[in-house]
Amino acid sequence: MNLHEYQGKEILSSFGVRTQRGIVANTPEEAVEAAKKLTEETGTSWHVIKAQIHAGGRGKGGGVKLAKSLDDVKNISNDILGMMLITPQTPAEGKLVNQVLVAEDVYYPGESEPSEFYVSVLLNRATGKNMIMYSTEGGMDIEAVAEETPHLIFTEEIDPATGLLPFQARKIAFNLGLSGVAFKDMTKFVTALYTAYVKSDSSLFEINPVLKTSDNKILAVDAKVALDDNSLYRHKDYAEMRDLREENPIEVEANAAGLNYVDLDGNVGCMVNGAGLAMGTMDLIKQAGGEPANFLDVGGTADAQRVETAFGIILKDPNVKAILVNIFGGIVRCDRVAQGVVDAYKNMGDKINVPIICRLQGTNAKEAKELIDGSGMEIISATEFQEAADKVQEVLQVKA
Repeated sequence: MNLHEYQGKEILSSFGVRTQRGIVANTPEEAVEAAKKLTEETGTSWHVIKAQIHAGGRGKGGGVKLAKSLDDVKNISNDILGMMLITPQTPAEGKLVNQVLVAEDVYYPGESEPSEFYVSVLLNRATGKNMIMYSTEGGMDIEAVAEETPHLIFTEEIDPATGLLPFQARKIAFNLGLSGVAFKDMTKFVTALYTAYVKSDSSLFEINPVLKTSDNKILAVDAKVALDDNSLYRHKDYAEMRDLREENPIEVEANAAGLNYVDLDGNVGCMVNGAGLAMGTMDLIKQAGGEPANFLDVGGTADAQRVETAFGIILKDPNVKAILVNIFGGIVRCDRVAQGVVDAYKNMGDKINVPIICRLQGTNAKEAKELIDGSGMEIISATEFQEAADKVQEVLQVKA
């Protein structure tokens, strides 16, 4: 589950990570009041207005701007709120901005020049250990840094049995070229950041940039936080942070119906039971010359209502030219699934306007094929994997 910047900073602050302070606003008027309050609390005279969407690169799209007066705060907020912000990480049409974060200016003059760093915490799946990735090249696209100057990216793996050790935090601060007060503050920052990552059950903390201010304080200017969905039962307060406006509406609907669905860009809809079989089915579609339009695991039950719901969700995608139903009958009997497909087809009527290929294998597969073939419905039955692939290829060629 992705969070907005202001929500991520709330979590960080609760674990003692220093952050750039800010107040979220939904209207230009609220933004002005937030700016006034920030000035009272922090003494800042300038403010940074940041669009709140689930995507990076907001500054490049015009979603992060500096306000030097209250009039600027109002005008900039008015421009950003309601805009379709396009960044390298958004869909082509962009994302609608519903909120802005009014933040304090932390790039104030002082005894030294401010410096920006990159720090993230994530799981290294190759080793099964958490990893801190960091670089002196903060504020830039880390992908570009990795490609062009990989020697400027450092990693520190954390043994889960011991957690982050003090010498590792010091090593990170040293590799970032810090000394004195800033060195000590960075070790505290990294330690608190790792604690927040572990205790919040997150899958990613990305802070870009981490700032060394002109008076040698270390703080998070930005915060990209992704929580592990499977742990939300332990964090009811975090679960309430979910902003469904930022998520794919079809995926939201599928999740509410208890279906495991991921929207893709292809032309063949998939309805499968079991994640492994779903992945194999997507490969099958590719081999048949198509592109999977979704990942959809209906789970262990596939009665008429569940199948009908799945069909309805798949058909919300206008790019779908065919649907492949691929069910292995282990716990669930194939004839029961076949009856569900037939009943759903009858109930939906004209709503189904694309060919359906139904491959049922396993318990009572023969009876299932007979049921579908004798239904009088425009459902193409298949038994073998290759047979299903050939049927997909045939209907796609007809559609073309």
